[in-house]
Amino acid sequence: QVQLVESGGGSVQAGGSLRLSCVASGYTYCMAWFRQAPGKEREGVARIYSGSGNTYYADSVKGRFTVSQDNAKNTVYLQMNSLKPEDTAMYYCAASRGGICALSRQSGYNYWGQGTQVTVSS
Repeated sequence: QVQLVESGGGSVQAGGSLRLSCVASGYTYCMAWFRQAPGKEREGVARIYSGSGNTYYADSVKGRFTVSQDNAKNTVYLQMNSLKPEDTAMYYCAASRGGICALSRQSGYNYWGQGTQVTVSS
């Protein structure tokens, strides 16, 4: 069982930046960030393969968010720049033991963190 612990959420004004971190307690094949705003379904934000470092982003964050990793620390980061009020959501880290890691396939992720709140004010 792998545990994921997120940190780094907070409140920021539009145009500002935040960096989220997710520490994994064990091996992960890939990791991803998802978010869920009040009254909306959870959606994928960014994904990174632990081995290759290959990344993928949702269109809504492309060019503004960057996912990266420090394998020595078992940590994945989400650097969020040019934040908008519509980025306000609970952000979750997720990890998979293997297989296809798609942002559209949440069932493919075996482990989930508890979430960290991001609030962007206009």
